[in-house]
Amino acid sequence: MSLLFCSGTLICCALPALLVLLGAGSVLAALLSWFPGLVLLSQQKSLVFALAALALVLGGATLARSARLPCPSDPRQAQRCRRRLRQARWLYGLSCTAFTIGFSAAFVLPRLINR
Repeated sequence: MSLLFCSGTLICCALPALLVLLGAGSVLAALLSWFPGLVLLSQQKSLVFALAALALVLGGATLARSARLPCPSDPRQAQRCRRRLRQARWLYGLSCTAFTIGFSAAFVLPRLINR
């Protein structure tokens, strides 16, 4: 869930900034005409980031709680349990990375540029 919400932060803010930075403003204009919902996401970026942050907090709490639970004693199930926990940590890290990139593009970079 957190990966989905954090991907929204990339789509609303980081993707347009990257396209403009690369000089692909016409590609951005075409994307906005094909997917007008991108404009709505950009206009409501505070809400998008608040929902993503909430999903990250809930996901992190759930991950921390599940990491303390014991894995089954059966070797196959224990191996599967450890693998799923590693996958969950990796996905959580990916979500945090996506959130950080989106947050930087939406809130940090504009302040640096306007200095």
